Amino acid sequence: MTDPILRVEGLNKSFGAVHVLHDVDFAVYPGEVTALVGDNGAGKSTLVKCIAGINTLDTGQIYWQGEPVTIASPSVASALGIEFVYQDLALADNLDITQNMFLGREIRRGPFLRDAEMETKARESLISLAVRTINSVRQPVASLSGGQRQTVAIARAVLWNGKVVFLDEPTAALGVAQTRQVLNLVRRLADTGIGVVLISHNMNDVMEVADRIDALYLGRVAAEVLKKDTSTSQVVELITSGRSGSLGLSATTAAQSA
Repeated sequence: MTDPILRVEGLNKSFGAVHVLHDVDFAVYPGEVTALVGDNGAGKSTLVKCIAGINTLDTGQIYWQGEPVTIASPSVASALGIEFVYQDLALADNLDITQNMFLGREIRRGPFLRDAEMETKARESLISLAVRTINSVRQPVASLSGGQRQTVAIARAVLWNGKVVFLDEPTAALGVAQTRQVLNLVRRLADTGIGVVLISHNMNDVMEVADRIDALYLGRVAAEVLKKDTSTSQVVELITSGRSGSLGLSATTAAQSA
């Protein structure tokens, strides 16, 4: 097995008296889609914010390409090659695709923007992902569909040499055709060698594109399973009760967590 590009070991995080994450181990492998699943309140967002440098770790260690690292801010995560596409996408409707992809990271020569260079790089990023649903990188984002917006946000992460990309509910509120486009893009993203983390409540999406699944239950990793070795019903049981048959947390730990 290829070594993980990103690994979290023994992560604990509390907010006051509330212990949100308990000894969480989590790994992302290059060229694979890892689905991070769990009910509301399971700790998915807190885990992602710890990796992003938004939340500090109480205890535990993050490893990047096998080396221990301290991620003190989102800029540090980005400099390593960890990119995040949040549910709100952080796109500016009044700007075009190129301007959005370089927002805050514009290429300049002295005081002047290098528009032609940015446009070329934006187009190359979309081409690298075989995106055919966008006609021009000068289209205003306000004119794009939900699926096209998601595509722009993902292509932006690739543009900045993201080696691991977290996607937060990328198909939420999308229609059937747009969902298909985004899922195809997620799979192509992994096929380029990038480690993809898919955070989703949609089990159909998870079972279609994931290579492995990490199920969180009330702040604990109930199990990490390969998609090929599991079923939707088993994953749902891990999410809702922390165990499925002999897989998952011990009966005692699951009961204590609840």
